[in-house]
Amino acid sequence: MKTLFTFIICCFSFAVFAQKRGEVIIVKDPLVDSLIEKRIALSKKAAPATGHRSGAIVSQMGFRVQVFYGSDRRKTFNEQARFKSAYPKLNTYITYKEPNYYLRVGDFRTRLEAQRLMNELRSTFPTLFIFREKINAPRL
Repeated sequence: MKTLFTFIICCFSFAVFAQKRGEVIIVKDPLVDSLIEKRIALSKKAAPATGHRSGAIVSQMGFRVQVFYGSDRRKTFNEQARFKSAYPKLNTYITYKEPNYYLRVGDFRTRLEAQRLMNELRSTFPTLFIFREKINAPRL
């Protein structure tokens, strides 16, 4: 009886190893490749009217100043427009973490740079905080 069970287990184990290697066929829309190429071209293309630099965006850890936060989306975008009218060269970033929207500005390598902007903005924007997060590295 033991030999019968051993024989059956051996037969099943050979069946497990008898699988053939298959072929993987990737089916995708050709527009995916064109979108990837367009994204690469846009990241390398210089945009002199907007003041962006050419080349790929380099991310690193740095600092941003939080100018506004609230649960009203329209108010957040209004604050962004107000800030952009006063400081058009600084980048603004709106993030949403339930239930609030956060408006953060700047891409500062050091906390001292962020502190300088915060001191300058203190009279205009009442709630200011400095956050360490991943930034788009500014050109040196």
